[in-house]
Amino acid sequence: VQLQASGGGLVQPGGSLRLSCAASGSIFSISTMGWYRQAPGKQRELVADIRSVLSGGSTSYASSVRGRFTISRDDAKNTMYLQMNSLKPEDTAVYYCNMAVAYAGLDYWGKGTQVTVSS
Repeated sequence: VQLQASGGGLVQPGGSLRLSCAASGSIFSISTMGWYRQAPGKQRELVADIRSVLSGGSTSYASSVRGRFTISRDDAKNTMYLQMNSLKPEDTAVYYCNMAVAYAGLDYWGKGTQVTVSS
């Protein structure tokens, strides 16, 4: 399994970005997918995740991004998205995508994509 995150960049405060995470392999549809981020000098934190359709497809968000970010998935394209609106300087971080199938003990990480929010 390989995960490729893309869509990061430099954006002004209040702006928007859409991150994508494309996955290889055949387990995307049964996986819980998540976006994490790590800012300089801080621990990696969960931003949002989305369960598989079979598990109900529910989503969860960190309180700091709820109402501004939206996570989604397209199982036909093996791709997960993160729509980020009303970006703030404190959203600056490297964003990583994660694929997990907990009952099988599977856990994969992609290389991150840098998001910088600055004027």
